[in-house]
Amino acid sequence: MPLIAPSLLSANYLNLEADCKMLNESEADWFHLDVMDGNFVPNISFGPMLVECFRKATTKTCDVHLMIESPGLYAEAFKKAGADILTVHFEACPHLHRNIQQIKDLGMQAGVAVNPHTPVEGLKDVLADIDLVCLMSVNPGFGGQSFIPHTLHKLKQLREMIDERSLQVKIEIDGGVTLENARTIVDAGADVLVAGNTVFRSSNPKSTIAALKKI
Repeated sequence: MPLIAPSLLSANYLNLEADCKMLNESEADWFHLDVMDGNFVPNISFGPMLVECFRKATTKTCDVHLMIESPGLYAEAFKKAGADILTVHFEACPHLHRNIQQIKDLGMQAGVAVNPHTPVEGLKDVLADIDLVCLMSVNPGFGGQSFIPHTLHKLKQLREMIDERSLQVKIEIDGGVTLENARTIVDAGADVLVAGNTVFRSSNPKSTIAALKKI
C-alpha cells in the first residue's frame, strides 16, 4: 500500500481546522506542506508559522516541501515548527550534501526534490544519505496541474537506482496524482502519493483517500 500525503496547499484556508480534522480521521498517512517563496517558484504559500499550526493539529507525519531559495537559512525554523521530514530542491542547493547533513543534524528526515527537467542520475552521490526523493510530476508552484507522463520513466530509473543498492529511500510523487493514474504510478515504483485537488476537491475526501490507499 502506498503512503498517502494530501497536500494542504489545496485545502480550504477559511476552514483549515475542519480539513485537518478530516485528514486526522481519514486513512491519510502524512500532511504534505508546500512552502513557496515567490522566487524559486512563481507563487507564495506559507512559512514556519502555519507549519507550527498544522503540527499542533495532528499527530501524523508533517512532510514539509521547501520550494524556496537558500533553504539552509530556514531549516532550523522549520524544525522548531515541527517538521518531521524536510525536503529541499536539488536545483536550489549548490551545496546539496551540506543541506542534507544540516537537516539530519537537526533531527529530521531529509528529502530531495527534483523538477521535471532534472535527471535523477544527479542524485546518485547523495542517495545513500537521504530518506526521501520527491519527484515533481508537474512544474512546481501551483496546484491542479496535469501529470507529466515522462515522470514514469524517471520513476522507474530511480527505483532501480535505489533497489540495486538496497537503500531504504522512499520515492514520493508530487503533482497530478489522480484515482485514474495512481495504480500506474505505484506499479512504476512510487512509495508515497501526494494528492491535493484529487482529495480536497472530492465530494467525499475520506473515501477518496481510502481509494488511493487501496491502489
